[in-house]
Amino acid sequence: MLNKIFAVLFLLSSVSFAQMIAPKAVVQQKLHDFGDVNQGEIVKASFLISNSGGDLLEIMDVRASCGCTAAKPEKSQLKPGESTKVDVNFNTKGRRGIQQQRVTVTTNDPANQQLVLTIKANVIIPEQTKSEAPKIKFNNSQHNFGKVKEGQVYQHTFSFSNNGSRLLNIKDVKSSCGCAVASISQKELKPGESATLKVELDTAKRKGRMSRTLTVISNDPETPNTILTLYAEIEG
Repeated sequence: MLNKIFAVLFLLSSVSFAQMIAPKAVVQQKLHDFGDVNQGEIVKASFLISNSGGDLLEIMDVRASCGCTAAKPEKSQLKPGESTKVDVNFNTKGRRGIQQQRVTVTTNDPANQQLVLTIKANVIIPEQTKSEAPKIKFNNSQHNFGKVKEGQVYQHTFSFSNNGSRLLNIKDVKSSCGCAVASISQKELKPGESATLKVELDTAKRKGRMSRTLTVISNDPETPNTILTLYAEIEG
């Protein structure tokens, strides 16, 4: 019985000793909130990582969740008691609203190999930027084909214009379904110019009521994604 107790105590002490001599990564603050940030700004934050263990701590990798975020530690090796900063840069260009990005730091800490650092920001568009930007405007954002026959292709044309003061660029048009195909007459519009977006809806092998969406992606900073909705009631 005593031998078993001694064996357990020896095992526990061995584990405790191993933990004491191992590296230990500690972060004072894992979250940084920038608050309101103007679109287009590059904001910076620093996270402090310390080695509170008994062996050399190695920072083996630092990876951001988005290409808009860059992160780099000042040092990649920390002796016991040493600290280093991980500088994180967040580029808000093309971003809008609440943003949250993560930076994953991989170390040789056996108890905590990955540290997750988080940055948050509310990206806003300054009034001056709004007045000096392109502005996409569709005459209608919905179309109802009504009752249609299965197996036919139906067309509708949306009209839109650039009501802003800068060149409007249509980057992409994405459909929620392969049955709805869009073609655009003009991808770049000067201020005041208009263009059309023609949609073909294929009802083959479809039945009943349906709704599909098209997402028009542009460089309008206030409305980068415009949603167009198609409705139909397909009769067999």
